[in-house]
Amino acid sequence: MKPFVSFISGLLLFVPVVAGAQTIGAAGWPRERIPSPLASRPVAFPPYQLKTLPNGLQVLVIPWHEQPSVSMRLIIKAGAAQDPADKPGVASLVSSLLNQGTATKTAEGIANLVESAGGVLGVGAGNELSYVNAGVIKDKIDSVMALASELVQQPAFDPKELDRAKQQAISGMQVSYDSPEFVAGVVFDRLIYGFHPYGRPPGGTLDSLAKISRNDLVAFHRTWFAPNNSILAVVGDLTSEEMFAAAEKAFGSWPKHDVPVQTQADPPTPTYRVVVVDKPGAVQTEIRAGSLTLPRTSPKWLDLELLIRVLGGEGANRLFGVLRSDKGLTYGASADLQTFKFAGGFLASTNTRTETTGEALRIVIDEMWRLQREKVDPRELRGVKDYFQGSFPLTIETPSAIALQVLNQIFYGLDLKDLEKLRDRVEDVTVEDLQAVARQYVKPDRLSIVLVGDAAKFVGQLKAQGFNDFERIPIEQLDLTSPTLRKGGTALPAPSASAPAGVSAVPQIRSTDSAIALVQKIADAKGGVTVLRALKTIDVQADVTISGAGMPVKMQTRNLIAYPDQYRVEANTPGGTMVQVFSGAQAWVETPAGVMDADADARADYRLSAARDLVPLIVNAVDGKLKVTQLPDEMSAGKPVFLLQFGLDSGGPLVLLVDPKTFEVRGMRYPTDLAPNAPQAIETYDDYRDVSGLRVAFRAHVEREGLLIDRQITSVRMNAPLPTTAFIRKAA
Repeated sequence: MKPFVSFISGLLLFVPVVAGAQTIGAAGWPRERIPSPLASRPVAFPPYQLKTLPNGLQVLVIPWHEQPSVSMRLIIKAGAAQDPADKPGVASLVSSLLNQGTATKTAEGIANLVESAGGVLGVGAGNELSYVNAGVIKDKIDSVMALASELVQQPAFDPKELDRAKQQAISGMQVSYDSPEFVAGVVFDRLIYGFHPYGRPPGGTLDSLAKISRNDLVAFHRTWFAPNNSILAVVGDLTSEEMFAAAEKAFGSWPKHDVPVQTQADPPTPTYRVVVVDKPGAVQTEIRAGSLTLPRTSPKWLDLELLIRVLGGEGANRLFGVLRSDKGLTYGASADLQTFKFAGGFLASTNTRTETTGEALRIVIDEMWRLQREKVDPRELRGVKDYFQGSFPLTIETPSAIALQVLNQIFYGLDLKDLEKLRDRVEDVTVEDLQAVARQYVKPDRLSIVLVGDAAKFVGQLKAQGFNDFERIPIEQLDLTSPTLRKGGTALPAPSASAPAGVSAVPQIRSTDSAIALVQKIADAKGGVTVLRALKTIDVQADVTISGAGMPVKMQTRNLIAYPDQYRVEANTPGGTMVQVFSGAQAWVETPAGVMDADADARADYRLSAARDLVPLIVNAVDGKLKVTQLPDEMSAGKPVFLLQFGLDSGGPLVLLVDPKTFEVRGMRYPTDLAPNAPQAIETYDDYRDVSGLRVAFRAHVEREGLLIDRQITSVRMNAPLPTTAFIRKAA
């Protein structure tokens, strides 16, 4: 039997929580029935072969006989992430110049050769790779592959072409920085990845592009362009033997050389930060919010991919449903995963009218909290699965698409058989799997948030929605290479690893002696250790509202405490008066149906709740009976707080959030059960008042296991006589 009460330690009393919210009703779901998807058809993944040439080049071939053509895609495993730290944009310029001249051919000559063969040619670079793509009728495959080989082995990097490419890139970037959408994207990447290579703009910056020389391009090419650092895919109307032969003829003589081992330092620990880029005159605000998650190679990637689709992707898209369909605040909203070899992140994106910026941002963040608190509805997961499984055949319809799918697997070092089993793997994902990754990777208290728009017209809305702590940067002062994101800015203090609701301050791990001194100040703020020791009984009445599992439920409660170890909660619930009692080693529940002993789980929950009661907690810490450690300071609700961690005998670590000026306890967090990685409960307190020499928080808010509890005290009595039968068990 799960208890229907949960202790609120910072209040010296309990708050009732109806287990499972049976009397509240399930969360609503649209009643309109949409057409069911067609049954998925079997997908026969085309056969492929993989071979490594003597020079280390991996060659993938896929026969495909629907059209008399052949496509090839060569990727070099180096991109913007391998740029020199002080010169982002090198990889982008290298790739853009591959088809602009070689040792024997001019840019015009290359274009004429491709056109005469009836083919197409493309070059480019991303964060982690550079590429050459080509397509041609099968009779011309040798000539086009020979051209591709020459492009990657002997690029000219002609100074005139380089100057032209740099000027084009700079002009394009100047235009891009006038786009709020572009600015929001690059600032967001900079926030979540910091100065990690993934956080640098792939195309460079205005300053870095101007500094890049031909020598930089040559050095990058010499370092990374090697057959043993490349993968070639060939798909088309030839036999496997013919395609392998063409690949070896074109690339077999490409000399191999040692390539640096690609390792990356870990990105910065996620921390809460809100950046407002001020663009006066903008009529709408671009909104981005997200944080670090996991690399593409993680076994949890598929679970997280489906979860983010529930939030803002195909098949569900809660963000679109609320922001567009329900509220009419935007024309579009989405959420996506960014996946790289060494890290990844998720990103929620939308835009809205300037006058609705605060409301739209609040909705985005609330939907992320909802993912943590509630399991995804099975019908939402079904919709995401149906879309994922139904669209997969479209991703292998063309030769280029097939090659791309297989190349991705090889590039990330994933099992090629996973592609063939993808639909089955999707089908195996459960709502419990989604909840697990939501709690692990969707951290609304550690989000990076970017807003680009007319700040003067919406910053007041942010404060009204609870976003009090933000950085406002004029767009002309924006500098992605600065720690402060401002031109000429000085370094920011190192962020804390865990910020529940704000930007972290400088971490300072203080000694236990210092922590005990802080406990003494907390005791003084409560009224003094003498007052706490003299406290024998408490009688509190309160109004409580519970929500988060359907319609809100309101009730009146009475909480009785007789120290050291007797607690009683009475609650007028929709199902009648319910009572829970914990008295030393005994615990029982009284309902309209009768009296019954609490089971083992309930008794354990009572004990843990009693251990979090602030009165004995503070007294025991002052007396040296508990180990107390001060953790790095944080920001909570836009204000700095001290953190104190208490080592309890059971129940996991308890952390108090303490006001550094008044030393009042502003909040508490703790695991909801003893399981590893158990979700955290968060309690916040305010409206402190003096009652018989004791400072009591008259208002509290609790977030626990998907429920929201708000409590307002209506009366408090200290050291008053309690009913003599309060802790005496009635007959069953």
